[in-house]
Amino acid sequence: MPKKPDIEIARAAKMLPIIEVADKLGIAAHTEPYGSTKAKVDHAAIAAARPDAKGRLILVTAVSPTPAGEGKTTTTIGLGDALNRIGKKALICLREPSLGPCFGMKGGAAGGGYAQVVPMTDINLHFTGDLHAIGAAHNLLAALIDNHVHWGGEPAIDPRRITWRRVLDMNDRALRHTTTGLGGTAHGVPRETGFDITSTSEIMAIFCLAKNLADLERRLSRIVVGYGRNLEPVTAGDLDAQGAMTALLRDAFSPNLVQTLENNPAFIHGGPFANIAHGCNSAVATQTALRLADYVVTEAGFGADLGAEKFFDIKCRTAGLAPDAVVLVATAKALKMNGGVPKDGLEAENAKAVADGCVNLGRHLAILERFGVPVTVAINRFESDSDAEIGAIADYCGRRGVAAIECRHWALGGAGAAELAGHVAQLADSAHGGFRLLYEDDLELWEKARRIAQEIYGAQDIVASARVQNEFSRLQSSGYGRFPVCMAKTQYSFSTNPALLGAPTDHIVEIREVRLAAGAGFVVAICGAIMTMPGLPKIPAARDIRVNSEGMIEGLF
Repeated sequence: MPKKPDIEIARAAKMLPIIEVADKLGIAAHTEPYGSTKAKVDHAAIAAARPDAKGRLILVTAVSPTPAGEGKTTTTIGLGDALNRIGKKALICLREPSLGPCFGMKGGAAGGGYAQVVPMTDINLHFTGDLHAIGAAHNLLAALIDNHVHWGGEPAIDPRRITWRRVLDMNDRALRHTTTGLGGTAHGVPRETGFDITSTSEIMAIFCLAKNLADLERRLSRIVVGYGRNLEPVTAGDLDAQGAMTALLRDAFSPNLVQTLENNPAFIHGGPFANIAHGCNSAVATQTALRLADYVVTEAGFGADLGAEKFFDIKCRTAGLAPDAVVLVATAKALKMNGGVPKDGLEAENAKAVADGCVNLGRHLAILERFGVPVTVAINRFESDSDAEIGAIADYCGRRGVAAIECRHWALGGAGAAELAGHVAQLADSAHGGFRLLYEDDLELWEKARRIAQEIYGAQDIVASARVQNEFSRLQSSGYGRFPVCMAKTQYSFSTNPALLGAPTDHIVEIREVRLAAGAGFVVAICGAIMTMPGLPKIPAARDIRVNSEGMIEGLF
């Protein structure tokens, strides 16, 4: 097992010049280096040169997350390295980290141990500036809205019905609800508003679903920013905002190329949260990767109930993707916690609790089976796991008829996931063609939300106030009824109560608010106590991050 912290392992990496990594994919001529270790890729040139190339798409998802960590990103990276190690041409597609979690409670998001993408510090802190560009485009639109109201522009916007908030790539609970325009008539029209975190911005969703720059601009123009006094929608296009917003996003829209510790290529592009937004890397990065590699390994945020469902029902629906295989990551620690063991008791052996917690694993398997894609369970083994605990997971999967393969990529890199890679490649190559969505476009919005709650979360039903139900009806009658529904919900439980672990059934999912994302092409249903602007914990990770005397960043992991 590696004894060094993740950041020290990353620092010791022998990285190739990024142009050599690009050359492995045959795209050196279409690559613009950002320094020596990261680059932007000309996706349009690759699409024109390889219009018919199509690799196999492999999704990595996980059981319900716990504070112990499941290693979903680590498994994605380890599987990509393992596929290359066994002679397959594979490419990894990941999301970009948000500064909010990096300085909050999660830490970095570039893998761990000997299954990392590098340069790890750059990836976690600013990277190539994509999230800043998204924040700038979002807040430009906010400024244009207030300016439009200030000058009495047409079409008129009712200041009480402006729906577009501002964003910030940081956890800052004090900005959830704010008042702007104070100080007199020269400073605008006073109104209540607030901030969300950048990863929840509709522009982030648009960025990750758009096919090309022209599609990006069209989607930006369709953003509904508010309503007039007669409830007629006002869009970004009505304010002529889409051109300038696209200009801010032009360079960011090109996928970012980096490498793993084993010098294999990885795209990292786009970063919507999965508990609030749709939790997938950009479609343009995935489509580009599928033209360059035989196998593309990507991940969806959190468990199959949140990340995988949105990957299938939103990203695949919008981008025309059909995944070829799914890897479901499970750990003994996560299943022990779902079996009733508290966090401070996870190091002690408890095979019975693992077996009890497999009910959570089983629910995630059932979710994935609904979508018709073949599934393999990857048992991400920790040093403290006992053979009996690993055996309990394998026995459960065996009874379910699903292969469960023990992996040690955290300690051994790609070599620790070679068996998984061989099985997944075989699974992806099998002609199954059974992928299906959870619901059709013409199902009503309320019924889409109900189907997700009942068939994915195991709920008895959904409930909402009369105001929220009326908003569903208004969106349905206003022409948005064919949109998919993006459920914003706690990631820790199938219910809206984060403390309710295992696989609860017959609970009620309360929809507190509904938001239209007309440019992205979906409707967001905000459930329970979920917040679109997270707060920092009592002791934030930022307190441990510093620059040492040698100028290197410490404490990010």
